[in-house]
Amino acid sequence: MKFTEQHEWLRVEDDLVVVGITDHAAEQLGDVVFVDLPEEGTTVSKDDEVVVIESVKAASDILAPLDGEIVEVNQVLTETPAKVNEDPTGDGWFFKMKIEDLSALDEFMDEAAYQAFID
Repeated sequence: MKFTEQHEWLRVEDDLVVVGITDHAAEQLGDVVFVDLPEEGTTVSKDDEVVVIESVKAASDILAPLDGEIVEVNQVLTETPAKVNEDPTGDGWFFKMKIEDLSALDEFMDEAAYQAFID
């Protein structure tokens, strides 16, 4: 897994990048009550607002970590947004994207670097 300074995690599955938020981000948000997901097939640029999350504490945007195409979204979150809190690095993923070059993930933090970043 790789991590962004915006508290997103990135995991490669086959040739796709799965994106979600970290345990730390889920804890900071509090109970998630609404998730607005992008349309599948949407082309995004790095730092585009892709997902809107509303919690009991705040509203937050999830940004595209890379340029690419959204090829799948986690529809479960529209009906059960609490999955983001229950399993943020597993079943609480937001979207899968196809990118040009998986080596672009090398610019992100590994788990040790992310832990140092949040401590």
